[in-house]
Amino acid sequence: MNNAQHSRRHFLTAGSAGLTSLALTYLLQQDEARANPAKPTLEPQSFDLTPKQPQFKPRATAMISLWMQGGPSHHDLCDPKPLMKEYDGKTFPGEIKYDNAAQASSKVFATPWQFASHGKCGMELSELIPNIAGIADDICLIRSMRTGVNNHGQSIRALINGRILGGRPTIGSWLTYALGSETQNLPAYMALIDPGQLPVMGVENWSNGFLPAIYQGTVIRAQEPRILNLQPPEHLKGDVQDRSLAFLQKLNERHYEHRPGQLDLEARIRSYELAARMQTAAAEAMDLSQESKTVQQMYGMMDGGDTAEYGSRCLIARRLVERGVRFVQVFTQNQLWDSHGSIISRLPAACKKVDKGSAALVADLKQLGLLDTTVVQWGGEMGRLPVIQNDAGRDKIGRDHNTYGFSHWYAGGGFKAGHVHGATDEWGHYAIEGTVNHFDIHATLLRLFGLDHTELTYRWGGRAQSLTDGQEGRVVDEVLS
Repeated sequence: MNNAQHSRRHFLTAGSAGLTSLALTYLLQQDEARANPAKPTLEPQSFDLTPKQPQFKPRATAMISLWMQGGPSHHDLCDPKPLMKEYDGKTFPGEIKYDNAAQASSKVFATPWQFASHGKCGMELSELIPNIAGIADDICLIRSMRTGVNNHGQSIRALINGRILGGRPTIGSWLTYALGSETQNLPAYMALIDPGQLPVMGVENWSNGFLPAIYQGTVIRAQEPRILNLQPPEHLKGDVQDRSLAFLQKLNERHYEHRPGQLDLEARIRSYELAARMQTAAAEAMDLSQESKTVQQMYGMMDGGDTAEYGSRCLIARRLVERGVRFVQVFTQNQLWDSHGSIISRLPAACKKVDKGSAALVADLKQLGLLDTTVVQWGGEMGRLPVIQNDAGRDKIGRDHNTYGFSHWYAGGGFKAGHVHGATDEWGHYAIEGTVNHFDIHATLLRLFGLDHTELTYRWGGRAQSLTDGQEGRVVDEVLS
């Protein structure tokens, strides 16, 4: 080394230019900061549900999610695999990613139900869902869904809030945060629960997460009264209630003036105001007697049992979006589709419950001119494996979890109608063509609502958070019309 080049004098001479440059940059930044003082980061914010403009022209303005809790078997409903017939009962000639190794079997289980082509599009669907088959030309069937996390809770979270961890807002909360609501007389986000049980993860399915509490879902019960404590007792109705609410509002406003920026408090005050408006609006929206007998029959409400109950909730969902509600969830009960055993009896029963109402919802929205702007989603958090689980006789066999390749269908709101996208392998185990990860479908849904998934953010935990949150989600243009 040349010591002359590394003398003390050389170091000071060379460094002085760099130090001068840094000092100049610092002084310029200070001048800019003084000229444009930053707003305090702790400045109180206010949030509401008034309608807001999307980033660009939307295709969809509302969404109804028909959530099939537990994971419907795509092998038996919407993804036929002819090769499995040849291997039925034989050893699977490959590797299987089991979830429950204790009950695992390597025997192939070909579907015992028949498939046929339906609609002008020729979509192949199972005999178990004849009514959904009847709307084949209106749906976009995605056969290549993937989350890759084989437990119910984690996969549910991935599909509703973008991550396998809890504490995050669901897509319904993101949409109402971004766009508000077209109605101020009903909640922007409503969850219609099943009378059997709450879904897995319970209230987390409609959680606002770290978003302000005003964006959480409102639960609608499966039986009357569908909203608890909505109507006052007789002796408090009319003028008595009006004066009480006016006095309460004054107290709330005075209380909030001394506590600005407390978002939970603000949301609670707004909920009181909304509850008063809902006394008339919610009762009217859920009064199905206003619907014709023809419509009620279309939804299966004359069939009795589970078909009628589920159909009535689908009809309520239609009535809610018709009145300006942004996002509606219709849940099946906890693990209805989780066919680890007795799939030959359990799966037809689950299909009978939802088939008629699900198809009627799409057809009804279409005849009312609402399908063009309303997304309908149908599916669960996973599919099933191509092999037998619980090999204890034909009446007891089932299928284990599979989140590496399964099916959802979508209708309306800009989705391509009468279209099949993607494919799983010849065993229905892995998505191999046109894979749609949970973050891809989220990016696609937000695009249909006129939103860029990378720009719809909320600052929490010291950084800007989003629904896709740094994951490489892509808009699946192939499924859009």
